[in-house]
Parts: sequence; C-alpha cells; structure tokens
Amino acid sequence: MAKSASSANVGNMVIGQSGGPTVVINQSLIGAVLEARRHKKVIQRVYGALHGVQGILKQELIDLTDEPKANLELVAGTPASALGSVRKKPSAEECRAMFEILKAHNVRYFFYIGGNDSAETAHIVRQVAIEAAYDLHVFHIPKTIDNDLRNTDHCPGFGSAAKFVAQAFMGDDMDNRSLKGIKINVIMGRHAGFLTAASALGRASKDAGPHLVYLPEVAFDEKQFVEDVKKVYAKLGRCIIAVSEGIADASGQAIAAKFSKEVDSHGNVQLSGSGALGDLLADMIKKSFTEKIRVRADTFGYLQRSFCGVISSVDAKEARKVGELAVKYAVEGVPEGTISIVRKKGKGYAVDYKLNELGAVAKLTTHMDPKFINKEGNNVTKAFIDYALPLVGDLPKVGFLSGKKVAKKKI
Repeated sequence: MAKSASSANVGNMVIGQSGGPTVVINQSLIGAVLEARRHKKVIQRVYGALHGVQGILKQELIDLTDEPKANLELVAGTPASALGSVRKKPSAEECRAMFEILKAHNVRYFFYIGGNDSAETAHIVRQVAIEAAYDLHVFHIPKTIDNDLRNTDHCPGFGSAAKFVAQAFMGDDMDNRSLKGIKINVIMGRHAGFLTAASALGRASKDAGPHLVYLPEVAFDEKQFVEDVKKVYAKLGRCIIAVSEGIADASGQAIAAKFSKEVDSHGNVQLSGSGALGDLLADMIKKSFTEKIRVRADTFGYLQRSFCGVISSVDAKEARKVGELAVKYAVEGVPEGTISIVRKKGKGYAVDYKLNELGAVAKLTTHMDPKFINKEGNNVTKAFIDYALPLVGDLPKVGFLSGKKVAKKKI
C-alpha cells in the first residue's frame, strides 16, 4: 500500500475495542496509545471509545493522553477489553453519524481493534471520510481467538486462547486416566476449527487425549462419531473428545442450531453459553453402549477467551506490535490499513509484519488448511502441531509413574 504524499494531519485520535475479548487485546490497545504519545506534534489528544462504536455514537469517550504509564502497562497485561467491547455492527447511516462525531472532536486518527466485522466498520467509516473530503486515517488492529482473519498467518489472541485449551485438555487427560470414562469438551469456533484443534497441542504421551477432534471444516456424521468413540474406548477403556461448537452436518446446518433458536446481534444462532451440544453428544454415546459407562460433557464457553494467568508471551508481544505499527503507519501518512503477521521461512519461529488494505480482511474469514486435518476428519496432523505450537509457547510438563507391577500371589 502506497503512503500518502502529504504530511500527516494534526488532530486527535480515537481507539476502540470490538467483539469477543481476548487475553492480549489490551496489549494492542496500550501499544497503540503509547506509540501515539510519542507523536505529540501530530496526535494532540488520545481518546478511548467506551464499548467501541457504541461509545462513539453516544460520545462516551475517555482521555488517555495523560494516563500514567505504569497503569497503562498494568492494563496491558490484564485480560479482556479495558475500554469495554461491543457486538454492534453499525449500519452505513450510523457510520456516517460516527464520522460527524469524530469530525466534531477533531479526530484525524481512528483505530479499531477487532475481527473481520470491525475491519468492515473501519472500512465504511474511511469511505464516508473520503466522500466528505476529510483527511481521516483509519486503521484496523487485528484480534480474534478464532484465528480466522484472512491475509495473515495467525491472529493476536489465538495463541493465548490456544494455550488455555491445550492446558485444559492436558489436565482433563490426567483426570480421565484417574477415573476412566468418556469425556467431551466443546470449544469455541463457529466456522473455523483452529481453537478446537489446539486441544491436541498438549498431548504428553502416545495414548494422551484428545483422542478425537471434530472441526467445523469437516461434515459431522453422527453414526461415524459414535463408531469413532467406540473404537477408541475398546482400545483404551477411555476416550477424550474435542468438539467445535460449530460442527455442522453435510448440508451445512450447525448441529447445535437444531436445538437452539437464540440468535446474537449479527443474526447468527447462539452457539456459546449453552451445554446443549455437549449434552446431545453425550446422550448419543450413552445410548450406543449396552453397558453403563461414565460419560461427561463440558462446554468451555467464555473461559477460554480471557483466562487470567494463561498468556502466551509470543501472543502478547505480537499483539503489542500490531497496535504500535498501526499508529506508526498512520502518522507517517498512510491513510488506511490493517496489520498482518507473516511467518518467516526457515528454522525457528520468527515473523514480519505487513501493511494490508482494509478490504483485505473486511467481512471475509478463513478456515483450517486441509493439510491440518487427518483424512478421517476426526483429528489433526503434525502439520497443525508444527504451525500452532510456536504461537502457544512452553506447556507444563507432566509425569508418569514408572514402577513395575508386582507379581500376584496365589491365595
């Protein structure tokens, strides 16, 4: 993307957060705020919009220009959205109203942290500014635990959520070894299975769970599911299963949608916050066995988004960097954009950052690469482990007793 030939405009800045919170979304926020404060000749005041676009429309802004740096750093390491988030997808008319409010506050720099819907909102606001011949620099700062934004290797927020999921399954595997049975865990992910796939990252032995992984990218067959479970159970006497909340049948209908009519602000059937899918799958398994077996189901729900203390250092570092770079590009005269992460080729893990157009990530999402899913469609491959493990970082070590069995005595 070419930089503007004109010098950067002098004015104020507004930054907001949108969509599901993450453990590292505040790293992006504080990275952007501190970078903006390094350019006082260009950015005069730094405002935070409370609850994203909703805060702009209501003119609910807070001044972060003189916020103590020590407090900002404390906020950076705190999970969830410090400014408050929002699920609102503004109409074109509301975007025009937002523009008028930004203009009234002499805002020349607008940054919006979020997923693809947030990128679309930023894109619309930018177009309104162009039509009004008003020099407003608009940047999308990426985040999503779903890891489904296009034109990027991965998304800030995913690594930490994946770390939580991996560690949760490590613990569940130890629990399941202690009291054998069948355990189902339902993980977030409407259309992309990255987070559910992350359950496989913490396998500490060849027989460690999850033993089966079901993703939205593969059509879910109920009969095959039951057969898969029975096969594992016959071999190990136990089975741990990772299931994406968005698993769908061959027609594309989400399995959970068959039992839920509640919809979110975007008109999508509500998949999170209910144990219905886990209960349904557990019931399928129970009915398929003639003997009584121990079957349990948990829905991780919102825990995986903002769990205190489970933070990927790589994720935190990259989330901070995309916030900083968005501001740097803006004050250098770039009128609009989003920051993408590009993985460098070669040994070891390293990344570069790329400036992309807003339209490159607006509206659209991506899915798991087919090479990340096994041919049976019920597990992940080594290619996925190699892709995701560097984003998560070190995982806890587990120990297994190695004592030999004592010979039985005749009584």
